[in-house]
Amino acid sequence: MAELMTKVRYPNLQTVFMVERFIDKHNGEFKKTELFEKLPKKMMWQTFQIIMNYLQSINKILIEKNGKVGYIWNPKFAAQFINRPDLEI
Repeated sequence: MAELMTKVRYPNLQTVFMVERFIDKHNGEFKKTELFEKLPKKMMWQTFQIIMNYLQSINKILIEKNGKVGYIWNPKFAAQFINRPDLEI
């Protein structure tokens, strides 16, 4: 039974940042599988999936209808809201 279970490998923060920076630099150029193959650091597909799901859940990336991965986080826009007294973060 133990042989059937795959070990889930969770990424460290440095790996998450590396994927995020790569997506930002190549915004909209690659589909998910192409992106995985072109990353500067190799990792397991499951680890990559965890990172992609995380980045999507915090609204930093999206996957377009054509399958390409886009970076949508805008820190300058977000900074406009951080110090607004009428908003609570």
